[in-house]
Amino acid sequence: MPHAPETVDVDYISPRHLAGGGDSAWITVPLHRACGWSHGHDPLMPRVILSSPDQKALLRLEPDPDGQWWTLHHAPGPDRPAWHASFGARTPVEIIAAFTDALTDPTTDPSDTRDPLEPLRSAGWSPTYAHNRLASPDGTVRVDLHEETGTWWVTTFLSDSRPPVWQARFGEHTPTHLIAAFTTALTEPHPVARTGTVLSLPTHSPDLVTHTRQEVPAAQVAFVLEDRIRALAARHATPRTPLGVPQRPPSGPGRTR
Repeated sequence: MPHAPETVDVDYISPRHLAGGGDSAWITVPLHRACGWSHGHDPLMPRVILSSPDQKALLRLEPDPDGQWWTLHHAPGPDRPAWHASFGARTPVEIIAAFTDALTDPTTDPSDTRDPLEPLRSAGWSPTYAHNRLASPDGTVRVDLHEETGTWWVTTFLSDSRPPVWQARFGEHTPTHLIAAFTTALTEPHPVARTGTVLSLPTHSPDLVTHTRQEVPAAQVAFVLEDRIRALAARHATPRTPLGVPQRPPSGPGRTR
């Protein structure tokens, strides 16, 4: 029986919006183990379904080459109608995780109405010809607020003549502090780590993407997810039953981080 490798090749890629989707376990496992979301799946279908403890939020990861892979639906609350958000397959999991981490944060102020465009302005993003639209410094990401519908679209693209690399869509009534968490993560300058091949990157143009490869101890790679789970679990101020190690939900087909 072959021994597990002691080291793993890790690619550090920037900007993060062009790093590919990554491993969906970065989102699904902490939601289950740290935030108490229950999971279920059809063994005949390559999808993951997670529901929040209060049954108000449902997250689906359903591979769809022609649509959004991630969809989150939230039931109406006392002061907010139902809302939804979705993310394309190549949306980096680190950026989606900023959204789900904010959603599950027990210290969140429900009255928080942060402007999702402010993190972009602070990071040097520029207005374009359209009202309520900002573009990234490298010109490959646009964030649009459609005032007539109250929806937000975040689109990453390599050229106007090609389909988007990925798109995030936030429906009307999506809490703005959650969208702001997403746009804040979008502007984070530090590279993200990916294991496995980098051939799946949307572009290898050195003018747009940089990546460096390092040999990292395999135990250190595994520790990163466990450390994230512990940090999210610690946000809950009330004592909780030890989490244990429940069965890990599927992380989706062919996705690596």
